[in-house]
Amino acid sequence: MEFKEVVGRRRSIRYFQSWRNVEREKIQIMLEAARLASCAVNATFLKAIVVIRDNLPRETLDALKTPVSGLTLELAPVHIYTYADMGAYKGAQARLKKLVDVGALNATHGWSHKFVDEFVWPNILKPLADNTNQPSVAAAAASDAGIAICQAMLAAVDEGLGVCLVAFQHEAINKVVKAPKDWIPLFAMLVGYPAESWDGGGQRPRPPLEEIFFEGEYGKPFKADPKVTEQMKAAKMIQAPAPLPWRKEEIKALARMFGLPE
Repeated sequence: MEFKEVVGRRRSIRYFQSWRNVEREKIQIMLEAARLASCAVNATFLKAIVVIRDNLPRETLDALKTPVSGLTLELAPVHIYTYADMGAYKGAQARLKKLVDVGALNATHGWSHKFVDEFVWPNILKPLADNTNQPSVAAAAASDAGIAICQAMLAAVDEGLGVCLVAFQHEAINKVVKAPKDWIPLFAMLVGYPAESWDGGGQRPRPPLEEIFFEGEYGKPFKADPKVTEQMKAAKMIQAPAPLPWRKEEIKALARMFGLPE
């Protein structure tokens, strides 16, 4: 698929073919997409642990559910538990100098090994590495992790998979995955082949562009150009909005298939 269509096709899929395994190579592609994401100070803040649902003890699967994610966790054959690694600031000094060496950070912008060692590390990075309990530091790490998670999700859609981010009970799953203490739990990325239609009954409702983005200053909406909007529709980035006329009947059919209340 073209990139714009991948963005347009992404949905939070909540009905998975629970009986169908996901090919390992597709999971690898998702993880590579996350690994290649933009990240501050060349630090891989996102860490993730891939778990095959059927390898989880039943008591663990039941314990990690939340009121809003229980069924989806049950149906998805692959769970990817994501974390923001607060230890990723450590070693950033060496990683930045590597970026200098490969020509990503250059003298034209003031970069050199000396600049990293004598200014960036002592004044910016070391305080962050030494104070990872500050909310602003955690927010920055989580933001970078979110970028990587997004790329993994889009890669999954490009591979014909369905994905959904859900909350999970960290203490319950950690008995199995044993995540380090300085990893902040984020979301479980659920992966599988959709049992519902790939478009999930239409593109989900979002506020108009002008309500959430501004130009120059707050209160001055960034106005959409109708011609550009039509171009995005043609590229399948903007698609038919939910609900599509057959969606309620599809939900009834899915309920019958999985033995769920209608």
